[in-house]
Amino acid sequence: MQEHKLNRRIFLKSSGGAAAVVGTAGAALVPGAAQAASPAGSTSTNLNYPKRSVGKAGGMPVNQAVGFSYPDASSPCVALRMGSAVPGGVGPNKDIVAFSSLCTHMGCPVAYDGGTKTFKCSCHFSIFDPENGGQMVCGQATEDLPKVLLEYDAKTDTVAAVGIEGLIYGRQANIL
Repeated sequence: MQEHKLNRRIFLKSSGGAAAVVGTAGAALVPGAAQAASPAGSTSTNLNYPKRSVGKAGGMPVNQAVGFSYPDASSPCVALRMGSAVPGGVGPNKDIVAFSSLCTHMGCPVAYDGGTKTFKCSCHFSIFDPENGGQMVCGQATEDLPKVLLEYDAKTDTVAAVGIEGLIYGRQANIL
């Protein structure tokens, strides 16, 4: 008879494969176990954002920043009327967007440059594009600027902030 030696590599391959088979079989035998562990809708968070007026669409100057705070006084934001329709824009021309004005890298204030139509962080030179959803173009930041969700009321020509997409720098949640 030939003696079979079991080396470490064969043992680990065999035991890893066996564990995968047992885990898959166990999950198949208990349908709905994953759903029972987490209630429906628990993968998303719904925050109660206040609805706050940003201003009249017709009164917003083209290509100039309009400052406001949202969702609270310690969250500086900027609304822009770009002058031409942009993705996610609101208003009669779909050209009004808004963003947090805190850089996603270290929370420094970003300033809007009307000449290049970009937000620039003077601390570490990150640049963000408001015409493309606040996308980070270059610099130290690794995330886009948090976008303030807006609603437009055609009857009153009013733009209102209603939520935020993304996390404001330095917070665990946008609503304190």
